[in-house]
Amino acid sequence: MALLKCDFYSDSLGMSVSMNVILPQETKSQIGMTNKRTGEKAPVLYLLHGMSDDHTIWSRRTSVERYVAPLGLAVIMPAVARSYYADMASGPKYWTFISDELPVVCRSFFNISDKREETFVAGLSMGGYGAFKLGLTFPDRFAAAASLSGALDIVTLSQRVGREGEFKNIFGDLDKLPGSGNDLFALVDKQLKAKARLPRLYQCCGTEDQLCPSNVKFRDYLQEKGVDLTYDEEPAVHEWGYWDRQIQKVLKWLPL
Repeated sequence: MALLKCDFYSDSLGMSVSMNVILPQETKSQIGMTNKRTGEKAPVLYLLHGMSDDHTIWSRRTSVERYVAPLGLAVIMPAVARSYYADMASGPKYWTFISDELPVVCRSFFNISDKREETFVAGLSMGGYGAFKLGLTFPDRFAAAASLSGALDIVTLSQRVGREGEFKNIFGDLDKLPGSGNDLFALVDKQLKAKARLPRLYQCCGTEDQLCPSNVKFRDYLQEKGVDLTYDEEPAVHEWGYWDRQIQKVLKWLPL
C-alpha cells in the first residue's frame, strides 16, 4: 500500500486543504502485508473523521492501511474541521467541497473508479453523520454507506444546552434544521418518496455511548421504512478500540 499526504487548493473553500490517501499497490516486498490491486481503476472508500479530529486520525488510531491492503481498495480521508460536513453559515462551504469538488479532484489525481458500484463512504461520530448524509443525498453515487457511532439525530443534538452557538455557526437558523437537507430523517423520506435506489447502509454504536439512544431511534426509523440496514452493537463507549474493530467489520461488509 501507498500512504500519501496531499495538500491542494480548494476552489469551493477558497483555501488550501489536506487529505490522506491510501492507494492499492501490487508488491510482495512489504513485510507482513498482503497487497492487491483489483483492476485498472481502484474501488474507493471516502473515510470521514469526527468533530475533534482531522484527515490523519484514521491512520494514526487504527490499522486501516493494513486492513485494506488485501482488498485493492483506495481510501480517501479528507479534512473538514468542525463543519458537520455542511456549507457553514459562518464558515467555509465544506458540503460543496466534500460532495462536489473532492470526488472530481481525487479522480484527477488518482486512478480510482467513478462507478456507483465501486464507490463507498464511511465515518465515525460527526463523520458517521457525514457518511449517511452523502449516501442519502446522492444515492446514485454510492453503493454503500456506513456510520460508526454516528451523530445521526442532528436536530436533537443541536438543541443540547451549550451547543446552540456552535450549531448556529454551522447550520444557521436552527428552527429551519428539521426537514432540511441536513436532517437525515427527512433525507430518508425524500429518497423513498422519489423511489430512489438507496445505498446499502451499515450502522453501529456502542451500547454505553451517549449517542446510542439517537442511533437506536434512527435504526428503528429505517427499519419501519423498510430500508436495507445492517445494524451492529456491543458494550462500548465512544472510543478508538471500538472503531478499530468496527472498521474491519465494515470492510468485510462492503460489496467489493
